[in-house]
Amino acid sequence: MGDKPIWEQIGSSFVQHYYQLFDADRTQLGAIYIDASCLTWEGQQFQGKAAIVEKLTSLPFQKIQHSITAQDHQPTPDSCILSMVVGQLKADDDQVLGFHQSFLLKNLQGAWVCTNEVFRLALHNV
Repeated sequence: MGDKPIWEQIGSSFVQHYYQLFDADRTQLGAIYIDASCLTWEGQQFQGKAAIVEKLTSLPFQKIQHSITAQDHQPTPDSCILSMVVGQLKADDDQVLGFHQSFLLKNLQGAWVCTNEVFRLALHNV
């Protein structure tokens, strides 16, 4: 079996980078967004780099650790990459929770940025 397709390599690298930043210092996540980026976080909509970083840095926990269970990546017809992540997270001393997160990545001037992102906890019977 040969090397993974380039979109899988880019998507996997982005996912690894994203969660390393998120877990270590969420304030650094601004570098992956542009002013036109959109985030849907548990149904709440945020648009623009500043609004997204403000939301992510205001989340009510001090420490967090993500564990990725699976990730899938697809090329889009307009040369973007769609990535979907399934995993678990542990925030502070809370119980471990499942989550789903999707990213749409676009190459702008040689750098991959996140133009769209959707996050949901995998909660049932709530």
